Amino acid sequence: MTDEVRAAAWRMYAAFNAHEHATEEIFTTDFFSHPLGATGPESVTRAWQQFHKTFPDAQVIVEDMVVEGDTAAVRTSVLGVPGRQPPTMLEIFRVRDGRIAELWALSSLRRDS
Repeated sequence: MTDEVRAAAWRMYAAFNAHEHATEEIFTTDFFSHPLGATGPESVTRAWQQFHKTFPDAQVIVEDMVVEGDTAAVRTSVLGVPGRQPPTMLEIFRVRDGRIAELWALSSLRRDS
């Protein structure tokens, strides 16, 4: 199970970095994002498209990954975002049948309201 979870994580970050928004191959149809408060792979597609529009050079670099059972915790740096230091993210997600089913996240990215 841990190999399947780790593979799902790497697929997600590789797709994001390549600007490939084929999220239905990465996320379950009933995927739920707690930070977005949204359901379905299309919610991730919209979020990634907006992020890439704002930061076209953004790349997520995996710094640490801990996998236990069906869950991964991943600490990343986001390169290509203007500022003094690269923003960091902590994402925790649950994998089901090889795809990400649920996601929680914290980020040091500043959000203007």
